[in-house]
Formats: sequence, C-alpha cells, structure tokens
Amino acid sequence: MGLMDLLKKGLKKTREGFFERIASALKGSKLDEATLEEVEELLILADVGAETAHEIVEMIKERYREAQDDPLEIAKKVLTEILEGDATISSPEKPPLVISVVGVNGTGKTTTIAKLGYLFKSQGKDVVFAAADTFRAAAIEQIKTWGERIGATVISQHMGADAGAVAYDAVSHAVSKGKDVVIIDTAGRLHTKHNLMEELKKVHRVVSKILPGAPHEVLLVIDATTGQNGLVQATKFKEAVEVTGIVVTKLDGTAKGGVVIPIRHKLGIPIKFIGFGEGMEDLKPFSARDFVEALFD
Repeated sequence: MGLMDLLKKGLKKTREGFFERIASALKGSKLDEATLEEVEELLILADVGAETAHEIVEMIKERYREAQDDPLEIAKKVLTEILEGDATISSPEKPPLVISVVGVNGTGKTTTIAKLGYLFKSQGKDVVFAAADTFRAAAIEQIKTWGERIGATVISQHMGADAGAVAYDAVSHAVSKGKDVVIIDTAGRLHTKHNLMEELKKVHRVVSKILPGAPHEVLLVIDATTGQNGLVQATKFKEAVEVTGIVVTKLDGTAKGGVVIPIRHKLGIPIKFIGFGEGMEDLKPFSARDFVEALFD
C-alpha cells in the first residue's frame, strides 16, 4: 500500500467525522460568517482546540479577503503551513545516533520503538535497544522480544535497576562495537509525576557524558485517541526535557486526529512520525502536505 493510500485509510475516521464536512462547507463558498462559524465548530469537534480553531479561521478569513481564492484551497494551505516542520532525524557526525523515546504508558511507546528499529534495520543500520524502562518487568521482556524479532541488540538489566546505568551501558556498547543507532526505552511516566521526570533528565545527562550531544533526538509518543490530553502531555514533557519531535500513534482509531494540529501549532515541536496500525511498516515519516491532502480527500 502506498503512503497516500495508507494515510487516507488511517485518517478515515477523522476525515469522515469532520473534515469532509469542513470541505463541503468551504468548497466554492462565498465565505460568510455563518460558514466560518460552522468551520470553527467542526475544527473544535475534531479536537483542534478552541484557541487554535479560532486562529485557523481568522487566517482563512484574512487570506480570503486578500485573494478571493477557493476557501477550501486556502484552508488546505493554512493547515499545511501550520503543520510543516523539519521531520528529518538528526544525523550526528559519527555514529551512534542516540534516540530517547518518552511518553506515558499506553501510548504505544514500546511498539513505536520496535517500528523505529525496523525502519533503521531496513536501511542497513545496526540497532541497539536500551531497556531503560526498569519499572516494569513486562517492558524489559517486550523490548527483548522485539529485539529478537527485528534483529536488534538489547541491553538490559533486572527490574528496578538504575535506568541511567542501562542507557549508559547501551551507548557504551554501541560506541565500542561500532553500532549505528541506539534507541532508549524509558519508563512510561505520567506527565504529573515529578520524580519520574527528574529520572528522565538523569538518563539524558548520563548519556550525554559518554557521548556529547546525545541524545540526538527525544521523541515523545502521543496517542491520538486521547485527544486534547495529548496536548497537555506534550506541554509537560516539553517543560521537563528537550523534546525534538512528536510521534503520533493510533490515528486509525480515532475521529479526533485533529489534535496533531495544535500540538504542532502551540508547541512548535515538529511531528516526525505518524502511526496507523500494529504492522512494522505502519509507522511513516510525517509529511504536512500529504497529511492535509488525506484529511480532505
């Protein structure tokens, strides 16, 4: 299945729930106040959030006043501009590339790590997983299972071990063995738990001591089905650690995929990957243009 087909299939609920109605309201219209109010309401229902929805409508209104183009095409351009950002993954001068993956439990964080590992393996890279979620025995076993499945080396310790020590061992191993990528699984912390956030900072400090500049990427995994709570999580994580990119999962399971828009707009963090299903190939690099096209078409 091509990327556009996958996007259209994955965004089906969001498109049919709200964005087809937005397209119907805008296409070829004269863009009066009633139409703008309807669009704003539909954006809010799609979990874009009241503030962002209002700003989007104001931008559409302003552009229409200037150009008198088709309002639907103006809306597509506005949303594309909001969502655009650097979706590439950092590439350090010399390997390994170190990626820390953070987020709350239940977002699909561990599966996302496996999919990222698969993506790098398919590019011919040597991948190391650091099982630094030492709070749950199941998390360590999960990472080991995924490592075996995709052919990644897994560095782990016992449950309750120091997460920073696991991350340190994984990066040390990658440096000494000439591996290309280290992906660190971290405890699925609630964004309200101060002590867990402090531990996350410690993991990053430890890694940076052995490899200056690491972690090169801090990817926050957000479950699209949680809607506006995803924005709250992203805000808290951004305050605690330097989040470099967002991975949005489970977009196929919700009509509220619009939450992607305020996360990018309000926080300025680029969306780097989006996930639609359980398959290893169901995690795709984010393209603002393709995403918006699939939302409406």
